[in-house]
Amino acid sequence: MHSSGTSDRTKGPWNISNAAPKFGSTKLAAVVIRAALTLAAISALLLIAALPAQAQEAVLYDFTGGSDGAYPQSNLTFDGAGNLYGTTPGGGLGYGVVFEVAPNGGWHETVLYSFTGGADGGSPSGPVIFDNLGNLYGTTDSGGAYGYGVVFELSPTGASWTETVLCTFTGGYNANPRNGLIFDPAGNLYGTASGGAVFELSPSGGGWIEQIIYTVTGPVGLTMDAAGNIFGVSYYDVFKLSPNGNGGWNPAVIHTFAGPPKDGLNPQGAPVLDQAGNIYGTTSAGGAKNWGTVYMLSPITTGKKKGQWKERILHPFADNSGGSVPSAGILFNGPETICLTTEYAGYRGAGTIYQLSGYRFRYKGAVWRFHYADGAHPQGSLIRDSAGNLYGTTSSGGSSNAGVVFVFTP
Repeated sequence: MHSSGTSDRTKGPWNISNAAPKFGSTKLAAVVIRAALTLAAISALLLIAALPAQAQEAVLYDFTGGSDGAYPQSNLTFDGAGNLYGTTPGGGLGYGVVFEVAPNGGWHETVLYSFTGGADGGSPSGPVIFDNLGNLYGTTDSGGAYGYGVVFELSPTGASWTETVLCTFTGGYNANPRNGLIFDPAGNLYGTASGGAVFELSPSGGGWIEQIIYTVTGPVGLTMDAAGNIFGVSYYDVFKLSPNGNGGWNPAVIHTFAGPPKDGLNPQGAPVLDQAGNIYGTTSAGGAKNWGTVYMLSPITTGKKKGQWKERILHPFADNSGGSVPSAGILFNGPETICLTTEYAGYRGAGTIYQLSGYRFRYKGAVWRFHYADGAHPQGSLIRDSAGNLYGTTSSGGSSNAGVVFVFTP
């Protein structure tokens, strides 16, 4: 615990040279001093007891790199029972898996599906999401009929899961989806392809119809607000897609990143909105030291710049033990607490869990430094449970250096 000032123990009643003359007896003074010191010790113990338990990380599952999967890169997804779901681009049959990690007398992993790298897809690196019926949806970076990836659905069938390919990517803009999907209230799916497409998939006649709704250099993650507007990030900017009322979309660039030293570059993960409509995210480069940033974009609602957005860099990272190169988006763990992962720095460059907290996020620092045995180089966003525990994956580290699933208790 820190204070803004320092205590001066050379003045006042705690000073021994003041105490002895005051009582006129060195013996009595010694008794008083011992009593005071005992009271101070008791107070210190009570204070320690009142402090929260020390933050700690625990490995829930340690990947072997074999049939169970390898090198998870994305965030996890909860189901209603508290089980965790995710993907790995490696392991399985050599082309990655979709897995479940469930608490059952300890945490155990089950592989729900192993990709073959053929028509069913290969190398999923993004997260999976649920629909209301318990089906899982995700993307693969490769495989499919043309080798450019797929959008897939996994449906529970008894004790197993059945895969259905909803969309096969054909190349060009429509190639290599590496990130997650989002649903709108009507059941349409939206995602991004690394070739440059922001796409929409709509259920129709028992199948799905895809259309490209926007093209941009290197789109990453998407999110949708309550009004149905889509916010996303590309390699250079943050953009907004607004429904035009005729089934189409009106695009607008909210912010173009200028790069170091005053701005970020190469945004990562899906943007996050707060209740006031501000947008938060990370960049893996840029900032004062060119090791990435956490940024906030706020809509300007009055004056000559009404309708524009103002950027504020909440934190520029430095290549030191505190963390650097955030490779995923942020998580709000309270109204004034942002948590995220950094892929590098920390203990021997293994990466960190990083936190910004307090009014205007003025307190910043690593709250956990990975040590390789407990994971290394996290590339996915964090998720939280109702108790505030944080869950994530690391792309390497662990006993086989194939990555882990972890929980962090602040």
